[in-house]
Amino acid sequence: MVFDIDMIKAHYSRLEERVNAARKVLNQPLTLSEKILYSHLAAGSATEAFTRGESYVEFNPDRVAMQDATAQMALLQFMQAGKPKVAVPSTAHCDHLIQAKTGAKEDLEAAEDVNKEVYDFLASVSNKYGIGFWKPGAGIIHQVVLENYAFPGGMMIGTDSHTVNAGGLGMVAIGVGGADAVDVMAGMPWELKFPKLIGVKLTGKMSGWTSAKDVILKVAGILTVKGGTGCIVEYFGPGADSISCTGKGTICNMGAEIGATTSTFSYDEKMADYLRSTGRAEVAAMADAVKADLRGDDEVYANPEKYFDQVVEINLSELEPHVNGPFTPDLAHPISEFTKAVKEHGWPEELSAGLIGSCTNSSYEDMSRSASLARQAAEKKLKAKSEFSITPGSEQVRFTIERDGLIEDFEKIDGMVLANACGPCIGQWARPNMGKDQRNSIVTSFNRNFAKRNDGNPNTHSFVASPEIVTALAIAGKLTFNPMTDTLINEDGQEVKLDEPTGEELPASGFSVEDSGYEAPAEDGSNVEVIVAPTSERLQLLSPFAPWEGADLKGLKLLVKAKGKCTTDHISMAGPWLKFRGHLDNISNNMLIGAVNFFNEKTDCVKNQMTGEYGAVPATQRDYKAAGIGTIVVGDENYGEGSSREHAAMEPRHMGVRAIVVKSFARIHETNLKKQGMLALTFDDKADYDKIQENDTFDLVGLTEFAPGKSLTLVATHEGGSKDEITLNHTYNENQIAWFKAGSALNLIKQQNAQVI
Repeated sequence: MVFDIDMIKAHYSRLEERVNAARKVLNQPLTLSEKILYSHLAAGSATEAFTRGESYVEFNPDRVAMQDATAQMALLQFMQAGKPKVAVPSTAHCDHLIQAKTGAKEDLEAAEDVNKEVYDFLASVSNKYGIGFWKPGAGIIHQVVLENYAFPGGMMIGTDSHTVNAGGLGMVAIGVGGADAVDVMAGMPWELKFPKLIGVKLTGKMSGWTSAKDVILKVAGILTVKGGTGCIVEYFGPGADSISCTGKGTICNMGAEIGATTSTFSYDEKMADYLRSTGRAEVAAMADAVKADLRGDDEVYANPEKYFDQVVEINLSELEPHVNGPFTPDLAHPISEFTKAVKEHGWPEELSAGLIGSCTNSSYEDMSRSASLARQAAEKKLKAKSEFSITPGSEQVRFTIERDGLIEDFEKIDGMVLANACGPCIGQWARPNMGKDQRNSIVTSFNRNFAKRNDGNPNTHSFVASPEIVTALAIAGKLTFNPMTDTLINEDGQEVKLDEPTGEELPASGFSVEDSGYEAPAEDGSNVEVIVAPTSERLQLLSPFAPWEGADLKGLKLLVKAKGKCTTDHISMAGPWLKFRGHLDNISNNMLIGAVNFFNEKTDCVKNQMTGEYGAVPATQRDYKAAGIGTIVVGDENYGEGSSREHAAMEPRHMGVRAIVVKSFARIHETNLKKQGMLALTFDDKADYDKIQENDTFDLVGLTEFAPGKSLTLVATHEGGSKDEITLNHTYNENQIAWFKAGSALNLIKQQNAQVI
């Protein structure tokens, strides 16, 4: 089945005209990224050239995708927008709320019971508003999107930072907060600062133990977790064309870990093969007809330094398998150097668990290469010495690998197949045999490995590698095993060596599935009722945020001065808190509980200036809110990196925090704050971070003349009466300032809809 074929046809029918218009305006050859961006301008064909990294531009994305944890709040907001149906093709996917514990069947049944209220809400609201619904067990959103919806040259947004996975099929796919999704579903243009462009030239060809995962692990080591901020990463070169479509998806998926707006590849035969294999031969044929506009111009790739803001070159023939971590995905180690790093740093050498799959690495190719290792291990009388789990990315992949005997291969070495869901990758992992704070090491084929990310344990040293390397390490049971050079002792006491993994990019007998888990919405949802119980602990209808008062903000207190890395996991943890993603007040009880307080080096322990006592961050903020006292949060570099979760912006807004003041923001989080009517501000002089004291009182001055490019002033009155005037910068444009004044972007949309009616 080909979804939304008319939309795809319409896009391809105007593609050449819009690309030519952009080429004429820019008066130079175009990158693929530019072709996609300029062909999706809300205004139609290009009439002006936009400045990378400066111009705010309005786009019309082709589609929206939402996962269940973020879809709850996004759709609760959409219900407030006054629209009878979504304006663009949209889908909701139930993948985040399934906890991994005992195995696929039992875990799915438990999730359907525990989350029934949420699943029923998502199914009914999707049915009412024309949204495709993917049931629990259908698969992880990004794998399902790649299999069913992604198409070369398209643009989509999704309420998950790893929406970028669809770049593997030549899309510009961007992770956003739910408020952005609401804009697009309501038929409004979507605004983005025109990205800078990083070109990654791939030469050579991978072989042996090296896989597509190693490309992005290498890139992460080069660019770091913030090196891609504000940029699209475009891969090109003969090496790019040699990588499978799903391998390209893996590379794009983890582009989120370098802060990239998105990543993408030019259309090629590998993508055409994947489209045909997944039942979309018609899309492949249409793409073939316009393929010149689905690749960067030849002149660009011949002289990339002229057309990209930065160029990185990697020879795939020389690329080693990598293991990145712990605690950050950009700490890169070639496998030949990893044992030395483990010993030098004293990381736990024994491997407690190896986990493969997830949205990053759950393709048929990933599973077949890993299964080849499991198969030969069984033949050589080896079993996994570590706990070993496998997460298929979709029911289509799971059904197909079961048909082809791959699940049996994993089970022969004691591998456990989990549900088609995010599970341990996002903290939905019950570990009964592991102490809460026990020091241990795990290796995964996931994308993120921040502290506490997988199991809530700050002492779990989480490393990221390809599924092949994870499988080999799980068989060995230790981090210091290099499968390219080392041997193992089998059950008979014999010394054996693992051969290089082998596999198929696509199943020789094609994909197969009995029930994909898809439910189409009603043609007319006007009579569909969406029920949210007023006593529910998991769902809560939203009330509009209050508009700006029209004056400078005076007498603000410091809630917390966060020290070091403060990701959205620190601001709004996942794991057990996922159950409250549809209830803003309840989930606000996790607000900033993971942030490290600069003044005492503790988490969830801040000073209440009204009482002088220390307490939990949410409780302290609730005291300030009850007293009518506004607060600010101060942060370090790249504040809000990681997941796209808008709860990290909505919770401070709901609780009465007035401004977030930091050295620098991660892109998605800064936008989320703006959408919710928050003030997202940065120190003009980063050294001013050090001037903020625990007992300060603040005035935020200049809001009555709030304008693009015009700084604001933070007056910090210290204990004893001395003052510092601190200059704060911002990136608000006129429209975003209107969001602030209205109280939120959604408030402004409602006002505009009311005027139209």
